[in-house]
Amino acid sequence: MAVFLFVHILFFLCSAIEGYKVKHLRPSDSKEASKFKVFESKSHLIFTAETHNFPTGVAPFSGATTGTGGRIRDVHAVGRGGHCIAGTAGYCVGNLLMSDYELPWEDPSLDYPGNFASPLEVLIEASNGASDYGNKFGEPVISGFARSFGLLEPSGDRREWIKPIMFSGGIGSLDENMVKKLRPEKGMQVVKLGGPVYRIGVGGGSASSIEVQGDNKSELDFGAVQRGDAEMEQKLNRVIRACLERGSGNPICSIHDQGAGGNGNVLKELVEPSGAVIFTRKFQLGDPTIGTLELWGAEYQESDAMLCCDDDVALLKQIGDRERCPINFVGTVLDNGKVVLSEEEEMDVTQYLNGSYEQKNIRHPVDLELELVLGKMPQKVFHLDRKPAIVKSLSLPADLTVKLALGHVLRLPSVASKRYLTNKVDRCVTGLIAQQQCVGPLHTPLADVAVTALTHFSSEGIAMAVGEQPIKGLVDAPVGARMAVAESITNLVFARISDIQDVKCSGNWMWAAKLPGEGAALYDACTAMCKAMSELGIAVDGGKDSLSMAARVNGDIVKAPGALVISTYAPCPNIKQVVTPDLKGPSRGLTGILLLVDLSGGKNRLGGTALAQCFRQLGDDVPDLDQPCLLKQAFIATQKLIRASKVMAGHDISDGGLITCLLEMAFAGISGIKISIDHKEGKALDILFAEELGWILEVDSKDIDFTNTTFKAYDVPVYVIGESTTFGIQSLVTVSVNGTLALNSDLLSLYHMWEETSYRLELRQANPDCVRREFESLGNRKAPAYRLTFDPQKSHGPAKPLSSSPRVAVIREEGSNGDREMAASLFSVGFEVWDVTMQDLLNKQVTSDDFQGIIFPGGFSYADVLGSAKGWAASLLFHPSLRNQFQAFLNRTNTFSLGVCNGCQLMSLLGWIGLKSQEESAASKELLVPDVVLEHNLSERFECRFSTVRIERSPSVMLQGMEGCILGVWIAHGEGRFTFRNENVLASLDQKCCLAIKYVDDDGKPTQTYPLNPNGSPCGIAGICSEDGRHLAMMPHPERCTQLWQWPWMPASWYNKYTVSPWLRVFENAFNWCVMNTS
Repeated sequence: MAVFLFVHILFFLCSAIEGYKVKHLRPSDSKEASKFKVFESKSHLIFTAETHNFPTGVAPFSGATTGTGGRIRDVHAVGRGGHCIAGTAGYCVGNLLMSDYELPWEDPSLDYPGNFASPLEVLIEASNGASDYGNKFGEPVISGFARSFGLLEPSGDRREWIKPIMFSGGIGSLDENMVKKLRPEKGMQVVKLGGPVYRIGVGGGSASSIEVQGDNKSELDFGAVQRGDAEMEQKLNRVIRACLERGSGNPICSIHDQGAGGNGNVLKELVEPSGAVIFTRKFQLGDPTIGTLELWGAEYQESDAMLCCDDDVALLKQIGDRERCPINFVGTVLDNGKVVLSEEEEMDVTQYLNGSYEQKNIRHPVDLELELVLGKMPQKVFHLDRKPAIVKSLSLPADLTVKLALGHVLRLPSVASKRYLTNKVDRCVTGLIAQQQCVGPLHTPLADVAVTALTHFSSEGIAMAVGEQPIKGLVDAPVGARMAVAESITNLVFARISDIQDVKCSGNWMWAAKLPGEGAALYDACTAMCKAMSELGIAVDGGKDSLSMAARVNGDIVKAPGALVISTYAPCPNIKQVVTPDLKGPSRGLTGILLLVDLSGGKNRLGGTALAQCFRQLGDDVPDLDQPCLLKQAFIATQKLIRASKVMAGHDISDGGLITCLLEMAFAGISGIKISIDHKEGKALDILFAEELGWILEVDSKDIDFTNTTFKAYDVPVYVIGESTTFGIQSLVTVSVNGTLALNSDLLSLYHMWEETSYRLELRQANPDCVRREFESLGNRKAPAYRLTFDPQKSHGPAKPLSSSPRVAVIREEGSNGDREMAASLFSVGFEVWDVTMQDLLNKQVTSDDFQGIIFPGGFSYADVLGSAKGWAASLLFHPSLRNQFQAFLNRTNTFSLGVCNGCQLMSLLGWIGLKSQEESAASKELLVPDVVLEHNLSERFECRFSTVRIERSPSVMLQGMEGCILGVWIAHGEGRFTFRNENVLASLDQKCCLAIKYVDDDGKPTQTYPLNPNGSPCGIAGICSEDGRHLAMMPHPERCTQLWQWPWMPASWYNKYTVSPWLRVFENAFNWCVMNTS
């Protein structure tokens, strides 16, 4: 049974769960400019995951970008096409060996190979690559993990991630009528979508599968690495989405993403079992010197293959032209069960359809019976020998105190802050994110679970969590597998889900399985995983493997720790019911009661823990999932409490043990804690640092009886172990164990320990001055002082009746990625919203004369390769017809415009904000130097944060009645710093009250201090309006904050008071102004 499940999970890439009937906002006709309408349909939930380890080890940035891109294509190629929502990311590397930051468990005397990037470079550049790709594509990364490890085992063998792990997971949805791919039928067209053929990724699959990395020639390794193009991937994805949004008219009969093996693999699998003829001369080549072998085998990226009927060829071409995505019709489906690759110049498909080509004795480079290649593969038999692990008891220094131990453990990368990963990745794009990594008033990266909505108009969604415990697996492989499963469940418990029996998992295995003893260890781990899942009542139906996790260093083989990454996901009936780790009692003026849900069975095992690693040891007695049924009961009981809204905060015990769990909750809530543990026997170090299963809950004192009764009903042990006390960064942390004081410290000094490793990594990937400023300012931080000057609960409707809804266009350029959340925000207040591409305007399908409002959304137009929005601006300024058209729109007094992020950058280059008068712009035949230009952030990198802004007094029609409000808002940009043609421009704009929105500090005062001002704009400027108030350009994203579940944090006083987001007023104001200013 175990072997069958093992093969099953390694073969299938995508997992799916039955979802919900929800309302979708979609264009009424996706092949052309059209208005958005609401459609109701059932959306199923999907998850897929893969790793890109070998390419990331050789070329970290490119390897990670293409790993992310490949996994995105797994999502949108499910069934007859899927919808991408969000991603996850994980990294496992060797010892970091930072020259200016000694970590005592790392051994600097060990050698590293020259044909692999160093672990430090991999961690920084791979995360840069994955982040950059997702940022440009428009997929938020909302969960993940990071781990660094390298030591000598008691046997003398070296274990280290020389060959790293780059893990990428994807959450998506699947329309209920698009689940099953249609069978290939004779005469169907074989279509390639996406980027042209390049000589890259040649032999990638074989290079990454070598038994020991390093045994290949380095030039072959580098040539096997693909290169990523996020903009092309996005155009490809938009074509697929446009097809899907045609409903029953979807022209995609079957779709398959191109990955390992290139065209030679994807096209064979697509047309199985029918067969097809493929013509080499019908492919678009990026390099005219490409040969047939390279065309057939290169693993170039951003490419899918699909089947369509002849009747849909014209439709597909029209969609491809609109989205500027290459579409090549490269072949035709046959019925002879063969795949034939033809190099003929005269491409006569008739001879293949009638079979007469076989009589012409033409030799083809590929002429294969598909059944022999794909259908009759012989079953492989493995002969595996077990190799017993050599273990040694843990021996810690006799004088080791809890405070000294924390000085090590809180700096271990698997435990320490992951701010260096979360600051640079977009976590809000799509506007569908209900829970991402960061929580609490300081946006601390600690969330256990990720949650997304299915649409902007539903409260149903998907909850997802990750579990991985490879270090414990070095001591006992089955234990490592069980604990990975358990950790994924203890993370998932904090989002309300439909039922634990609805949980599904993707299992990704990274192992040196071809080496002695490792294959058997993998088999045993898989057997243990299957048994644990069976007892928990959850299922695994997806996953992937990487079974060559070893590298050669100076002739020696260095094996990576065997790793299993479990990604659990489940239906979430209410995305608003999520519990985060940040303590909330003190900020609400309450004393929170802290409860330990203790599943340890009284044990305090330290084998494979963070504490053991910090002293270069593994130990011999490992925490384990001893009672799966108890974990299941505890999960059910906690879910009942969450449904009843009885839990204020919660966090699971994992790397770093119980003490780390408690401190992380205190960090996130900037709250003091007073802990007294007296229900367990043992030493304080053992009790506090053992990574036994369980979690901490913070509840209101009035709910303690209900909570205890609930756990008692499920026979789950729970203990009151303390309370959350005061609010503030200088609060006190005290921990007593069995009547003895084990820790007495201020919160800030511990917080600094936990942040320091992240700080050191940040110094290597951003402007060091900005990084230091953020780290050093931690002691001065407090909760932002939000303020409302109006009641968002009171509807703000128009003052006169409507004859028809005002019409607005959300205009997108290639690379735009914030258009759908913008459309949803506009639609929700009553606008007739149109989806308009720049190609629609160039084709004269619509003009700006058709609209009262024009919206330029966020994104990376033309990937910002020439600078932010410069390509987009050029397409408007250098096209006479479009330039005159948009100038006429600007001159109409009943029009308005909004530019957000990339749209803000565009509006500044167009001169729609600044001092230049409309008459001067209209009369000038010369392009004027813009008054305002957005430049690179002072931090020198992309920033994603939930910043605080103040709405200033201004003529902006969209901000009327909001003056004086201080609100949190998402920002996500790399070039957001306002600069001015000269000082007079800035002074004049200030005098005319055009500096409409400003970044403020925790006291609500405008600031240029990083990170409260994320880009360094002078005077804290975040948004500027035109002198007449009709045009507003802003870098923050109000469209991603128009529903309160999109906010990652709110003041305690808002929770039961407001159900409507203040940012919705921006769009209500625009609507009302349009109604009052109809022509």
